[in-house]
Amino acid sequence: MSTSALTTSCPTSQPETEHVRLGHGSGGQLMAELLREVIAPALGGAELVEDAAALDLGPARVVLTTDSFVVTPRFFPGGDIGALAVHGTINDLAMRGARPVALCLAYVLEEGLPIEELRRITTSVADASRAAGVPVVTGDTKVVERGGADGIYLTTTGLGVPTADADPSARGARPGDLVLLSGPIGLHGTAILSAREGLGFEAEIASDTRPLHRLVAAMLAAGGRGVHALRDPTRGGLASALTEIAAASAVGVELVEADLPVPPPVAAACDLLGLDPLQVANEGCLVAVVDPAVAPAVLDAMRARPEGASAVVVGRVVDDPAHRVRARTLVGSHRVVDVLVGEQLPRIC
Repeated sequence: MSTSALTTSCPTSQPETEHVRLGHGSGGQLMAELLREVIAPALGGAELVEDAAALDLGPARVVLTTDSFVVTPRFFPGGDIGALAVHGTINDLAMRGARPVALCLAYVLEEGLPIEELRRITTSVADASRAAGVPVVTGDTKVVERGGADGIYLTTTGLGVPTADADPSARGARPGDLVLLSGPIGLHGTAILSAREGLGFEAEIASDTRPLHRLVAAMLAAGGRGVHALRDPTRGGLASALTEIAAASAVGVELVEADLPVPPPVAAACDLLGLDPLQVANEGCLVAVVDPAVAPAVLDAMRARPEGASAVVVGRVVDDPAHRVRARTLVGSHRVVDVLVGEQLPRIC
């Protein structure tokens, strides 16, 4: 199959202001504009920069998040839509420093979905929640007519309890902080594309989907409030995650391209398809912005966990009025790390 037949990008020669496009769900520029100009103003200026919201409920404080999963194919190397829904929701709570305690699960099912496939996905949800120690406690089920959905959509809500003496936030980055990455990037997006398009990468590339709350707990125990920001670079990849942090914190970020852990099969796939690994989705790694005073202890704690065994320092936070993310290339020059404009890999989560 020729690569020219693949749908890997969404043309954006003209701005779209009247209709929703696939690119509005990419995690990149179009999605940021949709949130900023349409959704947030209608919700009274709701702040949507964080992965989850911390709420004060009288004597108690909780963290709340919600997410929907529409990935295609529903089963892919390394995971499936059920496990992905559990892991993604747990990870959004963890990025605000919360200990996940419960999940809600809602199904939208298309008429004609095989019951055996529904059973298999639900078993995967149960196995993933059990392994993570975060139970599914309530939910809902709706069925739409044939053609009204792509087989099955899942929506999850997660409830967590904040970790004492820690408050990671997208607004927390400060000049001088170090940027830590827990592991290889690009695995989930390339695994999904490989499975969808039949490119033959399946034997080499599998999704990295997994829960990260235990890794975060170890990091916060080691670094406390010195862990200033956490993000799991899902849609839009590492580029979008760091751009969001830079904008929210009014700082810049400088990466060292040679230090970025891009697995060779991912690099080869991205070269073949004309993709930037920094823009490719991940589901089992995180990026942390950490005070340099606690960075060694946090890095040691990360490497002591299987989820962070290959953790590395990949850059630092700098003063930059333009709030740019830049990468020092292998030849010593700098390039601006751009966020996605259109949709690079539709339906990845």
